[in-house]
Amino acid sequence: MTPLGEVLAKRIRLAGPMTVAEFMADAVNHPQLGYYKQGDVFGLSGDFITSPEISQVFGELIGAWCADCWDKMGRPRRVVLTEIGPGRGTLMADLLRGTRGVSGFHEAIELHLVETSPALRELQKASVAKVAPEIVPHWHDLFDEVPHGPLLQVSNEFFDALPIHQFELQGGRWHERMVTLDESGGFAFALRAPGPAFALATPPVAAAEGTVLEVCPAAIAVAGAISRRLVTFGGAALNFDYAIGEGGIGDSLQAVRRHGKHGVLEDPGLADLSAHVDFSAIARAAREAGATVHGPVPQGELLERLGIHLRVQALQKRATAEQSAEIAKAMERLLDLQQMGTLFKALAMTAPNLATPAGFA
Repeated sequence: MTPLGEVLAKRIRLAGPMTVAEFMADAVNHPQLGYYKQGDVFGLSGDFITSPEISQVFGELIGAWCADCWDKMGRPRRVVLTEIGPGRGTLMADLLRGTRGVSGFHEAIELHLVETSPALRELQKASVAKVAPEIVPHWHDLFDEVPHGPLLQVSNEFFDALPIHQFELQGGRWHERMVTLDESGGFAFALRAPGPAFALATPPVAAAEGTVLEVCPAAIAVAGAISRRLVTFGGAALNFDYAIGEGGIGDSLQAVRRHGKHGVLEDPGLADLSAHVDFSAIARAAREAGATVHGPVPQGELLERLGIHLRVQALQKRATAEQSAEIAKAMERLLDLQQMGTLFKALAMTAPNLATPAGFA
C-alpha cells in the first residue's frame, strides 16, 4: 500500500468509511502525499498528455481568444489574466507568446496562477519567463484568493480533477458510495444513506436499478465564484474539459497511470483520479450567478472556428518536411472526432454585457 494509502486506511479504521469525494480529494491533493504534489506528471515521461502539450497552436488560439475578449471589454488598462490548474505552464506560455503582437495587451496583464504544487509552480515560472520575462506571475492556492478586477480566466482539464460524490440506486432507493476497507485491509466500495451533497443532484425520473449519479459541489462552487467576478468586474472565462453527456449520470470515475487505465482505489497518491465534467451543472451555476453561458461546444469545432487550420499552415511554411508532418499530426489529434475533438468540450462564461466571444456565435 502507498504511503497515502496507509494514511487513508488508518483514517477509515478510526473514523469509518469516507465519501468518494473525500478519498479523491486526498488522492489528488493531499498536502504532502497527493498525486499533484509528486512533481511533473505530464507528457510522455509522466502519466498523461494534455492538449497544450500536444501542440503549441492550442495555447496560441486561446491567447487570440483572450485578446479578442479584452478588445470586446474595451481594452481595460488592467486585466486579471488567470489560469486555474496550469500544469507545466505550457498553455500560458503559448498564450503569451501568441499575443505578443497585440498592442497594449501584455502591458495590461496582471498574471495570476491557481496552483498548489510547489514543483509545478517552479515549472510554470520558467515557462512564462522564457516567452514573457516582463510578466511576473502571482500564485494562489484557491481562485478566491485572486485579486478583483476585469477578468480573463482559462483552464484545461481542471474541473475533471475536482472531487465528486457518487450515488447509486439499489433496491429502489438512492445510496451514497463510500470507500471502506475489505477483509484483507484493501480499499473497497460500500453504500450508505445519501449525505448532504445529494441535494445538488437531479436524479432521473425513471432510473434503472444500479444507476450511478455523480455530483461535484467543488465545480459548482468554482463556477459560481468565477461568474460572480465576471458579473461584478466584467470579463470572460474559457474552460476545456473531458465531458460526455449531461446530468452527471453514469460511473465516470477513472484512474490513469503511465498512460494506461488503473484501478481507481489502487495506489492513492500515485495515480491520477478524474471524472467526466457535468457542464450542465456548471452552466446552471454560472447562470444563477448572473453570467452569460456560451456552449459547451466540442473542442475540435471551437478550434476550427478559431482558425487552427490557418495557424498550422503558417507554422508549416517555416518548417522542414518532418516538422510539417508532426505539426499536422498534432492538429489532427486535437481535432480527432473519435477522441479529443469531441470528448473534450469548451464552455465560455462572460459578463452579461459582453459581446458573444469568438468561436461561440
